[in-house]
This record gives sequence, structure tokens and C-alpha cells, in this order.
Amino acid sequence: MTNNDILRRLRYLLDADDSQMINLFAQAGHHVTRAEVSDYMKREDEETYQEMPDIKLAIFLNGLINEKRGTREGEQPAPEQQLNNNIILRKLKIAFNLSSEDIQAIFKLKGKSIGPHELSAFFRNPKQSQYRPCNDQYLRYFLSGMQIKYRSKEEE
Repeated sequence: MTNNDILRRLRYLLDADDSQMINLFAQAGHHVTRAEVSDYMKREDEETYQEMPDIKLAIFLNGLINEKRGTREGEQPAPEQQLNNNIILRKLKIAFNLSSEDIQAIFKLKGKSIGPHELSAFFRNPKQSQYRPCNDQYLRYFLSGMQIKYRSKEEE
């Protein structure tokens, strides 16, 4: 999955407009313009499409955490220079205050069963032997399940 695709899915999940997206970046102390946000939302075949770098998605996710959970005291965490699906999954878990059971239920909404040991392997240190990389398909299932869980509540 591209960072742009992840951002588009999160925007839909949050039902956020350009101003709200700009505000989420600002929550992490970063200024983006409406044009930048618009260019990140475009499809790859559109003329003004701009590929979103890892650091920008990390800033956005940090802003989402600050928005949902409140700004943590002291120095703010530095955005990661490189992201992987495991880090994205961890940041979303923190932002939405999800337990392991919540995450398993979200996967189940998309018909994907995931065991507690398999799930905990995604959150381990990459140097541990039990660590498991979260592939794109798992992240896609998770984001789709999140949309079902959070968007269906709004539409009712």
C-alpha cells in the first residue's frame, strides 16, 4: 500500500475535509497547505499527484494520536524517517485506543481471523525472533475493518 492510499483511507474513515486534515498535521507541529493535502489525495494517474513521503505520513499519524488522545507532556516524539506497516498499525492502535481484542474484532469484520499470538508478533521489536512483518494485505483488512466499525456508526 502506498502512503497516499493509507492517507485516503484514513480521511474517509475520519470523514475529514481539507481543513481537518491540515489541522491533524498541525497537531504534530507541522504546517501543510491545502494544495499539498489535495495533491496527496489524488490518484497516481492524475497530473498533480504528489507521492507522500514516509515522514509526512508519520507526522500525520502523530497528529492523529495527539488529536484523539491528547498531546503528551514533554517533548513530542520525532516522526519516523521510514515507516513500515507494523509502525502504522501501532500508531493507529494508539490513536484509537484499541486493545488486542478490539483489533481482532476489527479484522473479523472483514472476515479475517487473526490469533492473539499472530497479532502480538506485529507489535514486537523487529530484532526479536517472534517478530512478524505486517504485510499490505493485513493492513488493508485492518483499515477496511476500521471503516466498517467507525463509518457505519456515523451513518446510523
